[in-house]
Formats: sequence, structure tokens, C-alpha cells
Amino acid sequence: MTTVDVLAIAAHRDDVELTCGGTLVKAAAQGHRTAIVDMTQGEMGTRGSAELRAQEASRAAEILGVTARVNLGLPDAGIVNTPETRAKLVRFIRRFQPRVVLAPSITGKHPDHRVAAELVADACFLSGLQKIEPDLPRHRPFKLVHSLTYREDPIKPTFVVDISDEFERKLEAIRAYASQFDGVTQAGEAFPNGEPLYDIVRHQAAHYGSLIRVRYGEPYFTNETMRVDDLFSLNVSTY
Repeated sequence: MTTVDVLAIAAHRDDVELTCGGTLVKAAAQGHRTAIVDMTQGEMGTRGSAELRAQEASRAAEILGVTARVNLGLPDAGIVNTPETRAKLVRFIRRFQPRVVLAPSITGKHPDHRVAAELVADACFLSGLQKIEPDLPRHRPFKLVHSLTYREDPIKPTFVVDISDEFERKLEAIRAYASQFDGVTQAGEAFPNGEPLYDIVRHQAAHYGSLIRVRYGEPYFTNETMRVDDLFSLNVSTY
């Protein structure tokens, strides 16, 4: 299994496309290797089937330009953070050896999303302990960040990635999940307002883009304080 620079981990097929798809497109365009780990197969989804979502996920991965996409096979609507599930994820983290991991939001309506965020954080740490899954060399990612897209929680983004040039590709990847999104006005963590989901995605990206004075953006949270070496690299105007 090839190593990557950026690994996006999410609870369900299509979560990555909704939350950090633009960031993955941008990273690939910059020459970074990217990959996705989906925790479940989406067998509990109201629309479509696990088999159809697998086909859609494969197509979306091509659009995003990722080098690999794998599935943990955990139960949909039943993700738990246990030694067994942590060990499963540790193995993939060690095989991919990412420098950066993109994880779900630490809050959310869907319990799978909340548990997945904790599971990813725990697995990233444990992946650095050699006696856990000792047949694989230990590897701890340098940076773990959580996506915040579609959330209206009091958590303010630590940073927003400019995806103005990548947004249409992100939307194309989302549209690959026709069984899930065509004709719907609500999905995942997106709050419905009566508009088609694709319009909600565009408006949310525009909102976060406005925070950094660009057209479209994807927001992230990290526990660590961001370091600045040059004040003139602070490129978002106060006015």
C-alpha cells in the first residue's frame, strides 16, 4: 500500500466529499499524495444500497484524484471506539503513513460522526506506540485537523482552506453520489432550508470563503495554536 501525505478519514462514504473534498483536490494539484478511509459501507442509508454507494465512492475518488480509497467495514450507525476498532484504524494509518490527517468534526447530529472523530484522534496517537499492532512500523501523523463544514456550533474555525479553484471539482465528486443527493434538500450534517442540497453545499462553501475574503472555503479546527513566523504572512485583511 502506497504512502500518502494527506489521509482523510470519515464515517461514511460521501462524508469526505462533503466536508474536505476541495482540500483533497487542492492537495493533489499541489503534488501531494492523498487517500481516503471510509469507516462504514453505508448499509443503513435511507437511499440506495451499500453496493451502489461503493460504485459511487469509486467514481468520486477518481474525481478527487486520490491515490487510494479503503473501507474499514465497521457497522453503519453503530461505530464504536474500542480497542478492536482502534487497532483496525491504526493498521491503515501505519500503512499510509500520512503527515496530515483530516478527521470528522468533534460535534455533530449523527453519532457515527462524533464517535469517528474520537476514534481517529485516538488511533493517530496509538499508531505511535510500537507494542500496538507490532507487526507494522509505528507512525504518528504530524498534524490532525477536524472539518467543521455544515456545523453551526460555537467552535470557530482555526483556519479555512481556499478552495475557490477547486470547488466545482468538489461539487462534481458530491454529484457522483446520485443515489444519495439527487433531488434531496437534506443530508448528513447539512441543515435544510428548502433548497436542493447542491445549492446548500455551494452557499456553505461561499460562507466560509467569505471569512478569508475568497469565493469558496472549507473550515477546520485544531486544538493547537497556529504558529506565525512572519506577520506579513497574515493575508486576511481586518477590513
